[in-house]
Amino acid sequence: MNPLKATMMQAVQGMELQSKRMGISSENISNADTPGYQRKLLIVSAQPSSADQFMQTRVQLDQTEGLRNFDPEHPMADADGYVTLSNVSLVTELADMREANRSYEANLNSFQQARSMYRSLLDVLRR
Repeated sequence: MNPLKATMMQAVQGMELQSKRMGISSENISNADTPGYQRKLLIVSAQPSSADQFMQTRVQLDQTEGLRNFDPEHPMADADGYVTLSNVSLVTELADMREANRSYEANLNSFQQARSMYRSLLDVLRR
């Protein structure tokens, strides 16, 4: 495979992965105040062996227990009067989202550099 095309494909895969990470983080942030909500994690399987293979991802729920709050009047309270809150930490989610954003930008810069090199190569071949 053409090395420039392989570089571009890897950058595209990286941007898709980071886009999924930002989507998962935004879902977690939007549900941070929902009682009983479990944080979602994006799990990436083994690295692809070549640029034409795509990474496999899956969403998994974080099994960490949320805080328990005593509120017997709440409709989601258990028999003891406790409500299990979500296990989402806004600080963690914002840090994850910032990291995904920066990784997306790095992949975008890599893609643009490879495209620029490809365009230069085509200009040289036209002469």
